[in-house]
Amino acid sequence: MAIDEIKKVLDVKMDQSIAAFKHNLTKIRTGRANPALLDSVHVDYYGAMLPLSQVANLSLLDARTVSVQPWEKGMGAKIEKAIRDSDLGLNPSSMGDLIRVPMPVMTEERRRELTKVVRAEGESSKIAVRNLRRDANEAVKKLVKDKLVSEDDQKRSEAEIQKLTDRHIVEVDRLVASKEHDIMAV
Repeated sequence: MAIDEIKKVLDVKMDQSIAAFKHNLTKIRTGRANPALLDSVHVDYYGAMLPLSQVANLSLLDARTVSVQPWEKGMGAKIEKAIRDSDLGLNPSSMGDLIRVPMPVMTEERRRELTKVVRAEGESSKIAVRNLRRDANEAVKKLVKDKLVSEDDQKRSEAEIQKLTDRHIVEVDRLVASKEHDIMAV
């Protein structure tokens, strides 16, 4: 594997790490309603535990209310129970075959707790990016040891790998700041 291939693979893996971090951030609640908040809710569907999005249509009614429209008539009660039993602190209410899930207003203390969770997620994402940097540098060192590239190439590639790492860490910091701002906005 050449240095260029190592850098391409590194960039792709770092991008995947950032994408996973973004996905994890969607699960953290802000003051606004978001259907992705219910991604972790699973419903008993004829003996199989399925994600809520596979048994119902999720959409926003307004800024603080998620609507859940079951695809089958008999699933309403099961869906309502699954949402209530989840650790999200939500209290759904049925209106015919439509289930409304109002998002309760968050307290200042809860907002501060959630910012700590966001920072922890961001730090674990940074650790993943740094681990990828370490693996790439080790792969380059192995090429030097096997005398496939020179030490000058190693120094150059380590500097480029560091630039890639810095760029991705700045992206993580930007995402953390943006999510904290969303959480703290009343």
